[in-house]
Amino acid sequence: MTAPLPTGLPTPLPTGPPTDAPARPTGRVPVMADVARLAGVSHQTVSRVVNGQSNLRPATRERVEQAIRQLGYRPNTAARALVTRRSATIGVIGSKSGYWGPSTVHRTIQAAGREAGYFVSSVNLPNHTRASLTDAIDHLRDHAVEGIVLIAANDDALEVARAQEAGGTPVVVVEGDPDRARWTVGVDQVAGAELGTRHLIDLGHEDIAHLAGPQEWTEARARLLGFQTAMYAAGLRPSRHLVGDWSARSGYEAGREIAQGSSDVTAVFCANDQMALGLLRALSEAGRSVPGDVSVVGFDDIPEAAYLIPPLTTVRQDFTAVGRRAIEILRGAIAHDPDRREPARLIRPELVVRASSATPRRK
Repeated sequence: MTAPLPTGLPTPLPTGPPTDAPARPTGRVPVMADVARLAGVSHQTVSRVVNGQSNLRPATRERVEQAIRQLGYRPNTAARALVTRRSATIGVIGSKSGYWGPSTVHRTIQAAGREAGYFVSSVNLPNHTRASLTDAIDHLRDHAVEGIVLIAANDDALEVARAQEAGGTPVVVVEGDPDRARWTVGVDQVAGAELGTRHLIDLGHEDIAHLAGPQEWTEARARLLGFQTAMYAAGLRPSRHLVGDWSARSGYEAGREIAQGSSDVTAVFCANDQMALGLLRALSEAGRSVPGDVSVVGFDDIPEAAYLIPPLTTVRQDFTAVGRRAIEILRGAIAHDPDRREPARLIRPELVVRASSATPRRK
């Protein structure tokens, strides 16, 4: 007869892992070998997936990525940099202005960059002068970034980007001029301005003013060109254009000038929504109703555009698409791989019609 086990002693542990044991190794951080074991592949295959190499079967890549997610594996970027001699870091130069478009592009670039396996280092500048942009690029290059996205499309930015081409660090310019920058991405600004202007022309407006952005910016020049192209195509002469600085305050000042000037102007195409916002207030204070006396069209489709009084007709830009395409172009430039480089085609804008535009009153 077998004697009972003495009390107070531990119960013998079962041999082998329980069937519901978690895949994550207990007591330590998962490493690449754990991923390889779970996915049933070699260490080298996991390394190729982690480093973004393309010479893998989709099923194999998916199995490895699933194992990475299941284990919660995080690559050791410092160790990988020693082996590959790559920092896995990209830089982004933005602005402290807080405008909706650039800030949305910036956030998207950060998210898309992290999804692509990069650490993203950002520099936000109060202004985009040649000196400040050069200093920012030098700062990022000192931190061994593999590439840079520059969210500033003024003349100084384009000159700085071109000067960096010989330095070995690719610089992608958002809304840059393809004739002046090797890598650029953006929206078809000319087509967008034509959309907004043609909408006013189709409503029956003939005396249409344009509130332009600062002309050292490629976007502002492109939108002015689109406005003029649409007017001339309709057999109309552009009556006038005023120049603001993208701010609501400059739109307000332009609106006061229009309200105090000739009453022949029945519509205004604004180069961005912020200036349109200021313009609407100035017209309201002057007793000019929108769209009764003056129709207004903006550009960007900021979140507030649908809630202005009246809701603003505007040209929508897909800023998220711009940010993601910037990362695709940068990855191709870093890899020196023309097959992976995203084509430098422009993204089409969209007209969003709201209550700030209508047929002109008959005089």
